[in-house]
Amino acid sequence: MIHHVLLILALSSLSLASHGCRRGTLLLGAVACQGLGGPARPAASDPWAFNGLDARTAPRIRPGSYASVTQGVRFLDPDSLGRHGYWLNWSERNGIVYTCKAGHIDIAHVRKAVDWTGYLAALTLECVAHGRTEFQFKGREPSLYHVQLTYPENWERLPLPERVRVAREVSRSLGQYLGYTAMTWHEILTWFGFRPQGYKSEFPSAFSWEDTYSNLLGTHIAARALRAEDRDFSEAVTSILEETLEMLEVRSAQEAKRTTDTVRGRWFTKKGLFPVIVKRHLDLGYNDGYVSPCLVSDSRACRGRQAHRLPVPTLDCLAQYGFSTKLKIEPRVWENKRILKVVFPEGPILGRRIEPAAHFPRIMDYIATEAIHRYGHDIGPDGLLTVHTSGSAGGT
Repeated sequence: MIHHVLLILALSSLSLASHGCRRGTLLLGAVACQGLGGPARPAASDPWAFNGLDARTAPRIRPGSYASVTQGVRFLDPDSLGRHGYWLNWSERNGIVYTCKAGHIDIAHVRKAVDWTGYLAALTLECVAHGRTEFQFKGREPSLYHVQLTYPENWERLPLPERVRVAREVSRSLGQYLGYTAMTWHEILTWFGFRPQGYKSEFPSAFSWEDTYSNLLGTHIAARALRAEDRDFSEAVTSILEETLEMLEVRSAQEAKRTTDTVRGRWFTKKGLFPVIVKRHLDLGYNDGYVSPCLVSDSRACRGRQAHRLPVPTLDCLAQYGFSTKLKIEPRVWENKRILKVVFPEGPILGRRIEPAAHFPRIMDYIATEAIHRYGHDIGPDGLLTVHTSGSAGGT
């Protein structure tokens, strides 16, 4: 029976895709990743699991959207987002919203970062529950992440309730750090021409002005949801997302579209039916520990609002409890030679891995230089780029 359902979904997806609709592809991707309804989930009372998450099942696929007034872009009203679903559900809606304090937000990017943060927190907690010192994970690209975990010397002597409490705190913190890192690595890959579909580069959307902030916002929402231990993760995310958008002063879909249209020709243009993203946002928080959003200064409804900056995740919580971690990325993509040559310009690159804390700032400096060369020198809040890349990454 399951096989018949999958076949029907596959045929439906192909039909929808041929007519330019991404929803069918999204549905099939979700089923392929998680199955229909997902596996049996841990009991809500299990101290070594987060409510509503399973370390055995990675998040499903969610394609993002351009924040432009072009064909296929859907602007959402704040009351039409539906219920968040780590597992496949039919009510969830994704698209673009505009907020007075955070500018454009890609809801699909937010949800993707939410779920990867939750999943990586669950994966960390499972690792600690079994006393393992390392684990690996993959995103939706072929790269392999290697995580090493060092425990405090007195870990085994701690009472069980204290170990559980600390393990959950550490897992939430590391999950958020890994989630933000994985989302950032995806943006880096797309800048270097990564082709997840084999034929189409995602460069046009790399570091578009809303991506990094949307990703980071998702990790913060997930961190709050993971602390709502009496609620299912997706249920908590649904309400926290609504509260967060209200705090950021989300506007109606009509206002969002009208505001976006004011930056046509400056932030985006069109080439035939396809959008061309001109404004890129390269601020990852390495200077001051915060990411600032891109606000549209011409927005009448939001005049005088201050940007709501978000802190980037750090590993301070791990250090507080005597833990430490090392993270390395094995690229495993066609673009790895170009990226590794940026990081190791004078040495051999065969078998080398990316260490985000040390190497991401260097890569971002290269991307900024390349962007200036590609687009020109008009850089600023209303120009082609927002560049804040020098400095060291948070954590080790």
